[in-house]
Amino acid sequence: MLNDAAIWKSLRDAKRLTLIAGPCVIENEKLCFQVAAAMKKTCASIGVNYIFKASFDKANRTSGKSFRGPGIADGLKVLAAVRKKFQVPVLTDVHTEAQVQAAAEVVDILQIPAFLCRQTDLIEAAAHTGKVVNVKKGQFLSPAEMGQVVAKAASAGTKKILVTERGTTFGYNNLVSDMRSIPIMKRFGYPVIFDATHSVQLPGGGGGKSSGQREFAPVLAKCALAAGANGIFVETHPHPDRAFSDGPNMIPLAEMPAFLKGLLKIWRAAQS
Repeated sequence: MLNDAAIWKSLRDAKRLTLIAGPCVIENEKLCFQVAAAMKKTCASIGVNYIFKASFDKANRTSGKSFRGPGIADGLKVLAAVRKKFQVPVLTDVHTEAQVQAAAEVVDILQIPAFLCRQTDLIEAAAHTGKVVNVKKGQFLSPAEMGQVVAKAASAGTKKILVTERGTTFGYNNLVSDMRSIPIMKRFGYPVIFDATHSVQLPGGGGGKSSGQREFAPVLAKCALAAGANGIFVETHPHPDRAFSDGPNMIPLAEMPAFLKGLLKIWRAAQS
């Protein structure tokens, strides 16, 4: 059975690469099952620590007309089903304090979105649940500034913290990944994850939606592991060009085995 202590221990295991992967948003249960089944099998075969990820609500879509997800009630049912059927840890993002407790009853890791990483009440609410808290670095913050964000979570009583790098914005529909951020944020004393697919997003680059450059996700992921990242965050989908959210920067599900095998080579070289 899954338990919080074992999940946190696995995330701190320096001998295993961690992968957080899944579709950007919950489109339906069938999609989530398909991705979870494929990724669990692949990760088990090559010795990678796997965590399933999907969002029940995308609250920061470029356009108010874009698909946001099934909502918290129906979304958590799907995430609970994934967790029970595949016996893998599950991560989802929360946007308000009201969502935190409901999500904590279902998932193993609560994620604070990048745009909300300085919301003190939200961070404290997530920390108080006792769950692992993954805080994404705001696109508007330097790596060093994330020390204050981590301190908020720690002062709320948790030591189970992940910090995720996802690029920095300088405007004009683009993000830049500075690999110095990995060793800088590792100084905080917690595992650092690199979000390979959001880092190649082109925010608002599609007019009423974001665009992306998925071809660069493997490049940046390898660079992050070489720089010392503890794990990689990836959004994947069987047919990214038909995905309801973030399709242009997602890696096709069929390409994930080769993608991960390439990452493992870098990971092992960095560990040695």
